[in-house]
Amino acid sequence: MTTLLDSVNQRTQLVGRNRLELLLFRLQGEQLYGLNVFKVREVIQCPKLTLMPKLKAGVRGVAQIRGSAIPVLDLAASMGAAPVADVAACFVIVTEYNRQVLGFLVQKVDRIVNTNWEEIHPPPKGAGTSGYLTAVTELDGKLVEILDVEKILAEVAPQTEAVAPELAEQIRSAAGERPRVLVVDDSSVARKQLERCLQGLDIEVTALNNGKEALTFLQREADAGRDVPREYLMVISDIEMPEMDGYTLTASLRADERMQGLHIMLHTSLSGMFNQAMVEKVGANEFLAKFQPDELAERVHTRLALRAV
Repeated sequence: MTTLLDSVNQRTQLVGRNRLELLLFRLQGEQLYGLNVFKVREVIQCPKLTLMPKLKAGVRGVAQIRGSAIPVLDLAASMGAAPVADVAACFVIVTEYNRQVLGFLVQKVDRIVNTNWEEIHPPPKGAGTSGYLTAVTELDGKLVEILDVEKILAEVAPQTEAVAPELAEQIRSAAGERPRVLVVDDSSVARKQLERCLQGLDIEVTALNNGKEALTFLQREADAGRDVPREYLMVISDIEMPEMDGYTLTASLRADERMQGLHIMLHTSLSGMFNQAMVEKVGANEFLAKFQPDELAERVHTRLALRAV
């Protein structure tokens, strides 16, 4: 128990400081890619894979890992490159994304580095493989590409964005004057999912790409004399974002007296065990793992009911 608590404490020291740890790996050739360590459970030599009927494109098979059957996704093939030839010589990064445990098949795992979100930048236009990047950074003079895993997963296993009709009608009836929500997410796929889901509930959505943009936007709203906590039903923010992450955005908003009543929900594929401690540390109101339309709608419904009191 002491070891676990120490681990939680060490991880949460990064919260609000705009820092992260990246696991670096290679798919094919020498190009480096990165994943947030918070999403990684373990890294293992690729075990025997079992082929199953009706596997999604890019899924090379199912591995039995610690008593669980885990699908293993060939990242290179999922992005349109040639699939890995020698699976046995590869590694599997076991991750947790959007409440799913799955393995990413990679050629080589490099190392873990500690860096700053300020050093993580949106990818230049035209960079990467068919738009599968969400950010880039430079380490030791080498470019590191951070993949838009939401985009990859949306193509491999598309999710519905529709809310149950009865729940949607309850929200529309409770909304009154059309509420406004600010959505902050660097993944274009995740951003569009949220936009379409909320717009289907007759909610006005403003969508921005990262925490820095969102902080500047809300500060300008307040500078213009607007009561931001009253005008916005909530801010729904991703955590992993270039230039300023969701934790730092939340801490920065809480430091501004004009934003004290602003409701902030962190909405992320980081669905591991450290999140609740982090949410409490930075002062967010709640946390929701991506992406469940009905659960998101329930949170919106609850927020509308509280504002009506």
